[in-house]
Amino acid sequence: MSTQDRAAAPAVSLSWEDGAIVTLDQRALPQEHRPLRMTGVDQVIDAIASLAVRGAPAIGLAGALGVALSAYAHTSGGTLDEAAVRADAARLAAARPTAVNLAWAVGRVLERLAEGADAVLAEGLHMLAEDVAVNTAMVRGAADLVESLTPDRPLRLLTHCNTGRLATAAVGTALGTIVELARRGRVADVLVDETRPLLQGSRLTAWELGEAGVPYRVCVDSAAAAAMSQGLVDCVLVGADRITANGDTANKIGTYGLAVAAARHGIPFVVVAPESTWDEELPDGSRIVVEERSPLEVVEFAGVPTAPAGAAVFNPAFDVTPAELISAVVTERRVFDGGRAPVRRPSGTAAERMAGLLEEFPDHPAPGVVFRDLSRVYAEPGLLADLAAEVAGDLGGSFDRVLAVESRGFLLGAALAAHTGLPLTLVRKPGKLPGRVHSAAYALEYGEDRLEMRTDALAPGDRVLCVDDVLATGGTLGAAARLAEECGAKVAGLVVLVELTGLGGRASLARYPLAALCEVPA
Repeated sequence: MSTQDRAAAPAVSLSWEDGAIVTLDQRALPQEHRPLRMTGVDQVIDAIASLAVRGAPAIGLAGALGVALSAYAHTSGGTLDEAAVRADAARLAAARPTAVNLAWAVGRVLERLAEGADAVLAEGLHMLAEDVAVNTAMVRGAADLVESLTPDRPLRLLTHCNTGRLATAAVGTALGTIVELARRGRVADVLVDETRPLLQGSRLTAWELGEAGVPYRVCVDSAAAAAMSQGLVDCVLVGADRITANGDTANKIGTYGLAVAAARHGIPFVVVAPESTWDEELPDGSRIVVEERSPLEVVEFAGVPTAPAGAAVFNPAFDVTPAELISAVVTERRVFDGGRAPVRRPSGTAAERMAGLLEEFPDHPAPGVVFRDLSRVYAEPGLLADLAAEVAGDLGGSFDRVLAVESRGFLLGAALAAHTGLPLTLVRKPGKLPGRVHSAAYALEYGEDRLEMRTDALAPGDRVLCVDDVLATGGTLGAAARLAEECGAKVAGLVVLVELTGLGGRASLARYPLAALCEVPA
């Protein structure tokens, strides 16, 4: 079954059946699919506190239905004991203090309490259906936003904790967005943080992605920043348990560190959460209560001690990410821009995008020389392919073979050959090629060198496009063109990524058509 087929009918993760709240016990996943049936308020509180039911929207819905359980339990002879139900509701709302959805959902169904237990249940069931619709709208909007912020190619995404259908009534928030992007054919790979506490990423998110047919890899939380530094992440997507009036967000411990790393590497950091997660009464994240969990989660593994006896432990379940580190918060109704400017997809042509990525290094490799480095151009995902497409669009049909000059000319040359489906010939430095070679000397901006090409590399009449990275004095490309002509080929044109104007390169190559994608002063 395809990802599209799987996404057609959202699977509901929490329901009301014959007077009970029914869901999966998330503590048992992925090894065991253990149904969890809750018929009393104490069971609901225990399930929420022990993370058998977890995820901000899901615990809110469980809390709301828990109030319905209490309402039925405290109705006798047609009389409802409202005080007893409100006492149960207060205990439910306090089961997880950080997630605002729980108190919000409990408060919402309590508004129907005077109408009786059936009205409380009806409101809870309405909230279940509403959650499915809210999440569906939210993930579509979030997916649209991610597409506007990232390159036009399959994406490498990173997510933290579990924000899929298990954490909601259905569909999910951040993980639901990832599944939606996969349905659109936009996901190459998902890095799944294992996520402390209780490894909810490696246990639950990985399981959901596998069920949806989305490719993923689990990584330890501390590897995420390294993955960003290596260009393995195009966008970070997370959920939230509480969002304050200024846009600060509380989410699973480790989220703040991800936001810092994403900002350092210029990667969009997007929070996806419903409007019910906003707590407008809190001005900022400093007021959020962050619960701490059992020390045993840190000093033991599967019941075996891993730390010295008596070791003190700091084990917060959540942290707070300042709005200034967030690119955007997406809800079902709006996109809230965080304090950090979103990283928009580069606009303009590929050549214009390349111009902003060039770096200058004075006195390299010799005093007085300013070296223009294209490393960031090559590292920019998809840009080299876009540059090749621009060259092919401008010059396509005028050549039937690509000739690339060692060594960085090989990069554009290979991309251009791959794009056009034409053969590629390599011009090398002395001593690199076997067999008989043609040789041509040339003067560099800061010395002398030679180029060689095998005598049988080209056939008479071949129309050759000579490709290099930078044009300075024109010696390198001129030598490559002479080698092509020695084989009887015709030089259809010369192409460089960058032309250093003022060094006479274009004038020295005036007999050939020359295209430079970017011009900068020498």
